[in-house]
Amino acid sequence: MRTHQTAAARLRGKAGGRDPVRWPGAAAASTLYDALDRLADEGLIEVSGEETVGRRLRRFYRLTGEGRAVLAAEAERLRHNAELAVTRLSANPSSRRLRPEGAARLPLSWTAGAR
Repeated sequence: MRTHQTAAARLRGKAGGRDPVRWPGAAAASTLYDALDRLADEGLIEVSGEETVGRRLRRFYRLTGEGRAVLAAEAERLRHNAELAVTRLSANPSSRRLRPEGAARLPLSWTAGAR
């Protein structure tokens, strides 16, 4: 397993290229549990406890050491990208071309609710 891959990229790869967690918005319960199972299978999270409420099992998770490292790397990648976006926006606020040549565009579903 390559630790430089983002958790989201890992999940997309295991989901046949589609994003297993819809963004922005809530994930379906089965999708969330599938994602938790995959993260546990990869050793990024582990079950820290269980309890039964009514007739339903609740499971609690915690990050493993590797999961903490992957999360820290992802947070740093996001911080860097946010800094880059702020720099580009403040450098030329009237510019409509914020995307580098050849860079992928965000899917419309990601931007539709962000107005």
